[in-house]
Amino acid sequence: MKKQDYSKTLATSFTARGVKRRRRRIRRAIVSLLCLALAGGAALGAVNLAVAQSAKRRILTPEGVAALEGADCIIVLGAQVWADGSPSPILADRVRRGVELYQQGAAPVLLMSGDHGQISYDEVSGMKQYAVNSGVPSADIFMDHAGFSTYETMYRARDVFQAKKVIIVTQRYHLFRAVYIARRLGLDAYGVGADYQAFANQPFFSTREFAARVKDFAMCVIKPPPTYLGEAIPLNLSGDVTNDEGVVFVSAEVP
Repeated sequence: MKKQDYSKTLATSFTARGVKRRRRRIRRAIVSLLCLALAGGAALGAVNLAVAQSAKRRILTPEGVAALEGADCIIVLGAQVWADGSPSPILADRVRRGVELYQQGAAPVLLMSGDHGQISYDEVSGMKQYAVNSGVPSADIFMDHAGFSTYETMYRARDVFQAKKVIIVTQRYHLFRAVYIARRLGLDAYGVGADYQAFANQPFFSTREFAARVKDFAMCVIKPPPTYLGEAIPLNLSGDVTNDEGVVFVSAEVP
């Protein structure tokens, strides 16, 4: 073999070995990333399962709530309201269930908790008006204007409204996380679903809930304070102390 041919053969051999090494490194990197992704997915799944299992026995039927005694309030969790302030269907179902439980004597007052962080957007007043229209006295309906998240609602229910034993109302997919958070914050909490109908965007809600459980699992470890606390508003007062200044809730027929 000529010297020139030998050099070419040697160079080709080195190049081939280098390509093989790079391919092996790429394969190892891909396998490592896949393993990390699987481990991460398993961890997220485990958190979701832990949240659901922890709250499972605390999820009651409307009839099952009758056996409870000493609940301080029924917490109705906020959701979207329309431009005129009226509750969206998902929120109207929550308020409807809360009113039914109140009328059954499950607790002496309702606590409507939602987002009223802007003058132009007010979930809780729409919720209260709907309940008043349904026959609940205004004085028996408290509003938490700073319930910006499920976590903040439960924190404020404990520290601002001084609740100890609560019944939480929302759709079932959301209920496990709500009860989990409440119990991790020291509340004796039970949940009742408000599932009167199915919603077309339920797959989106369920996907978002998967991530929210992981977030709130971490929040319940860290336990940061909510955006706002403020002075205590005991639930033995009139719920009208939580009304905006000059606002009076008058009963009207629900459309």
